[in-house]
Amino acid sequence: MTAATTTDVQPSLWHNRDFLRFWLGETLSLLGSQVTNLALPLTAIHAFNATDEQVGLLRFLQLVPYLGLALLFGVWVDRVRRRPVMLGANLTRMVLLALIPALYWLDALNLTSLLLIACTVGIASVLFDVSWMSYLPALVKDPRHYVEASAKLGISSSAADVAGPGLAGALVSAVTAPVALVADAFSYLVSTISLLLIRGREPEITATKRHLRSELRDGLRWVFGNPILRALALIGFCCNFSMVTVWTMFLLYGTNDLQLEASTLGGIFAAASLGGLIGATASRRIIARFPLGRVYFIAQTALLLGPSLIPLADGPRPVMVTMFVLSFFSTYLGLGVAGVIIVSLRQTVTPQSMMARMTAVFRTLLFGGGAIGGLTAGLLAGAIGTRPALTVAAIASATVVLALDLSPVTRLRTLPT
Repeated sequence: MTAATTTDVQPSLWHNRDFLRFWLGETLSLLGSQVTNLALPLTAIHAFNATDEQVGLLRFLQLVPYLGLALLFGVWVDRVRRRPVMLGANLTRMVLLALIPALYWLDALNLTSLLLIACTVGIASVLFDVSWMSYLPALVKDPRHYVEASAKLGISSSAADVAGPGLAGALVSAVTAPVALVADAFSYLVSTISLLLIRGREPEITATKRHLRSELRDGLRWVFGNPILRALALIGFCCNFSMVTVWTMFLLYGTNDLQLEASTLGGIFAAASLGGLIGATASRRIIARFPLGRVYFIAQTALLLGPSLIPLADGPRPVMVTMFVLSFFSTYLGLGVAGVIIVSLRQTVTPQSMMARMTAVFRTLLFGGGAIGGLTAGLLAGAIGTRPALTVAAIASATVVLALDLSPVTRLRTLPT
């Protein structure tokens, strides 16, 4: 009995050095990305007096590569080893982001080149994203550790959400928005080094005759043929559309209408992001104690209803700022818990041979929703004003809760075996 019990108890990922190296590099990379999320649109606004529509276009170009390339990259990544692909993507992003302050110092940066760099960085990000989510099971190895791995990476994402905006706001205020992007370039350098230090080898890729069209079709069929994956993907599209739309509109509202400083904007996002850190940290205990589907429903509802507080904010400036923090806090808290559930479900029900294509389909929908949301935010804010546009976005986000109630995911009690 003692021997059997000992065999069943698996060491945690704290004993997996390769995972810890990857986790460290990804954590710093996520922190740097938070700097870029704030510094890049502020570069367009402050350096080139970009309009609402142009800021929306910038956000669209950052994410639109997921719509056109994620599926193709997913098919290719399923044919090759992932780590070399991730290394190439990291080096590309590092060089391009370092190029922005260099051009700025040389007085050679313009809005067109900024848009082009943003889109190219987005392409490299697609390649990295469809690779690392497929690479992770090779590092973790035991499916019983998928929730732990997802929770640890969720904590990293939430911690970056907390520290990143404040760091970004401070850097933009101290050295200007273009120069602040050096921090993200450095984070990609650290991430590259962490990948080079990983000792374990990926499983050999079986050499079989493959066809692009059939593999694309297989990936789509796998996701949309599975009720759980299909529901996660469609709700995820709506959630990302809501989050990016609201975030972009609020950045325009806070910068142009309320005249908030970059440090204040960063402070709002940093304080609110504590919700994501709390959610990701507590997710494992919550999932172990309560039915999985119920936790998913409550978390996603908090995410979708959070934006309603922004257009309601009025009165003295401290009161408005508090409402803004509560709004994003609710959204990030829901995301912190739901994200762990979503990634764990996706990895549990998908075989390794289909992992990149499944990830690619999700990335296409999730970031495609974000890309359309960014463009919608700029166009709608330019047409009717940022505050009315935020009201429209909040109402649209709240209606998704009705569809969420019909999802088969909400009826799950535990992860499928």
